[in-house]
Amino acid sequence: SVEIYDSTLRDGAQAEAISFSLEDKLLIAEKLDQTGIHYIEGGWPNPTNPKDMEFFREVKRLKLETAKVAAFGSTRRAIHCPENDPILRNLLDADTEVVTIFGKSWDLHVREVLRISLEENLALIEDSIRFLKSEGRKVIYDAEHFFDGYKTRADYALNTLDAAVAGGVDIVVLCDTNGGCLPHEISLICDVARSRLSVPFGMHCHNDAGLSA
Repeated sequence: SVEIYDSTLRDGAQAEAISFSLEDKLLIAEKLDQTGIHYIEGGWPNPTNPKDMEFFREVKRLKLETAKVAAFGSTRRAIHCPENDPILRNLLDADTEVVTIFGKSWDLHVREVLRISLEENLALIEDSIRFLKSEGRKVIYDAEHFFDGYKTRADYALNTLDAAVAGGVDIVVLCDTNGGCLPHEISLICDVARSRLSVPFGMHCHNDAGLSA
């Protein structure tokens, strides 16, 4: 079976000249549910983003028949344990059945952006997911820049998926964050990931180079 995860209310809100009001977001969520969408990404819950916090409160009043609303965020910060990490706490406070978190798949980003060891990155992926699962959430893991990471260092990119599975993840999503992979690359890398994964997986394509179709 194929399930559809819609990110209009977060990714879509980053498009030029787009600014959703709270009412807009609720109306869009209703329409997405009516079309049979399985997951609706509601936004990134954060006290500095009151509109999204209000959306997660108000969306509970809607009688969604098909869609489950997901809160979106990242793995924990390296300086925090999962229980005390503000990002993970905000995700739990959104009180959604589903939580989606992204983590680093590209060793370049682990070293140059997070500035931690490759082993530390694997640990924060695994224990962030394990913590959210222990709180009763269905967890979707978005493997950020997975295809770039795979083409640079395949073994490490695949190890990040292993860490997500070890944490008890429900679904893994492979993200072409730069939107620059050619179709034959996507097909090949997905085949490798499929053979590695023991959980359902999906694709998150960006369209920076006009290739996502």
